[in-house]
Amino acid sequence: MKTPFLLRSALLAGVLAPLALAGWAQPALPIARNLQAAYARGTRAATGAPGPKYWQNTAAYNIDVEYNPSSRRLSGTVDIVYQNNSPDTLRQIWFKLYPNLYQEGAPRVNRIAPEDIGDGVQIQQMALNGQRLDVRQLAIDATNLVVPLGASLLPRQSLKVAITYAYTLNQGSHNRTGEVEPGAAFVAYFFPRITVYDDLDGWNRWPYTGVAEFYNDFCTFKASITVPRNYVVWATGDLVNPGEVLSKKYIDRLHRAEQSEGVTTIIDSTDVRRRDITNPAAQNAWRFEARDVPDFVFATADHYVWQAASPVVDPKTQRRTRVDAVYSPQHRDYRDVIDIARRTVLAMSYTFPKWPFPYSHETVFDGRDQMEYPMMVNDNPSATRQEAITLTDHEIFHTMFPFYMGINETKYGWMDEGWATIGEWLISSMIDPTLVDAYGMEPYDAAAGTEVDPPIVTLSSQQTDQAFFLNSYPKPGLGYLFVKDLLGDDLFTRALHTYVRNWHGKHPMPHDFFNSMNAGAGQNLNWFWQRWFFDDGYPDLAIARVAPATSGTAITVEAKGTKPVPIDLLVTFADGTTQKIHRTIAVWQAGARTVAVPVASKKTIKKIVIGSLYVPDSFPKDNVWEALK
Repeated sequence: MKTPFLLRSALLAGVLAPLALAGWAQPALPIARNLQAAYARGTRAATGAPGPKYWQNTAAYNIDVEYNPSSRRLSGTVDIVYQNNSPDTLRQIWFKLYPNLYQEGAPRVNRIAPEDIGDGVQIQQMALNGQRLDVRQLAIDATNLVVPLGASLLPRQSLKVAITYAYTLNQGSHNRTGEVEPGAAFVAYFFPRITVYDDLDGWNRWPYTGVAEFYNDFCTFKASITVPRNYVVWATGDLVNPGEVLSKKYIDRLHRAEQSEGVTTIIDSTDVRRRDITNPAAQNAWRFEARDVPDFVFATADHYVWQAASPVVDPKTQRRTRVDAVYSPQHRDYRDVIDIARRTVLAMSYTFPKWPFPYSHETVFDGRDQMEYPMMVNDNPSATRQEAITLTDHEIFHTMFPFYMGINETKYGWMDEGWATIGEWLISSMIDPTLVDAYGMEPYDAAAGTEVDPPIVTLSSQQTDQAFFLNSYPKPGLGYLFVKDLLGDDLFTRALHTYVRNWHGKHPMPHDFFNSMNAGAGQNLNWFWQRWFFDDGYPDLAIARVAPATSGTAITVEAKGTKPVPIDLLVTFADGTTQKIHRTIAVWQAGARTVAVPVASKKTIKKIVIGSLYVPDSFPKDNVWEALK
């Protein structure tokens, strides 16, 4: 999503020693004792890879719902086969009822309009392994539901859950889901789901209050979504029954789009007026299937146009990803989105993170939010093309983090939003070289080192407002960018791919990331991880001295702050020519407070400026040196 208690346990040296990779003198990173316990249990390893006893639970969901756009009523069933792969005996099951954010009395951060507050999810029937429960006795606590098990669920056993339910989708107060306008809706978090039970915390007990994002298991989904005639459905997963819901002309266009690099218009405004897109039955059931994804959402509209293009994302297999832009014809700015989305998918596949786009399609839907889901994006229209670029590539970049990587966004927002931020910075300029994207830089310059700037590794659930923004978006994005600059593109890509291979389809915690990057880079980066992610402080460089040297001029750069940042110098000579000089964060690794930067030229220097767009500086007044006249 794009939005405008410190883990520093004191551990004995004998406990920390096993976490240091062999042959590296750098000390191990601080780690809270509850996370350290995972190493002792063997579910995590100091190499960054999952431990020999790593496990995670999963489920198969069969969802069959009907959505009535007129009443906004969603009703149906969800059948779940839940697999307990843990070594633990489970005596209760925790469910998430995310629509209960809109339930009367539910705790929430954002204001909800009175007309959108209602009864929440109504569980009409529930059965566990065929045994009906008395739904009147269910202990629903807003978005959490805890169900005791009559017979415990043993390790390696499965549990069958059957739920009949209904709720009314919000009309306004659009918080990531809801009616977009009459005849269009983006429907997320719409089914009861079993929450994550993991090796770190057990059940994910955090309530959803509307700000912190999500944490779900990798599951298999089969979904049938019934809507009235003329309504088209887009969703996570592949449409498996196009012949039952679409007219032949549109099936042909869809198939053509799936084989074409260029843009194909599947539905245009004329088609919308003709009303011949779907099969003529009063109701159509759209069926989708998805595997190895942590969530499932859908969107529907009876008047949206649909453009698609299918670039090759994997040159080895020639696999394509179909990229969709689905929008109201009135939003003319959205016409650029298909090109932006296509180029984002290509940039992710071939340049950064240089990993073939993992899903068969990616749909950008014209909604009322700025939010990502597996294979789907809910994006509001943008005032300018540049805004559309930065929003679209940011949300699509989330495909890798959190969805491909299974990150716990509720606790570690920086492990996904920081990646979407650096992805936005890098890919936006690939799409439009004139675009200058400084998202988050000004707020960090202003607030670094103040009371609203705790360390990045502070749990996201313990932060609000500005602190949450800084530690989720610009600060981790800069940390990743500085390491990329330090290692160089090839070695950074190798390190990042080590992390991806280690943890795709699993649930990494922060130290799994740090250790995977160290292992992939073949060097211990803990000196930087410690100072940028764990420590307090702020970035502040200054030009301390400019003096003649044997071969030219020596510029002494002083680190007045404690955050290591690159050195970028722009030297202007008396004859009007300029020279740029760059040093990576490596110059600060040994703990130096000053660095001498030579200028190999005998020409007279007129002016020196230190700093650049992605090098924050809390006190920029000492960033300019000018020769005396």
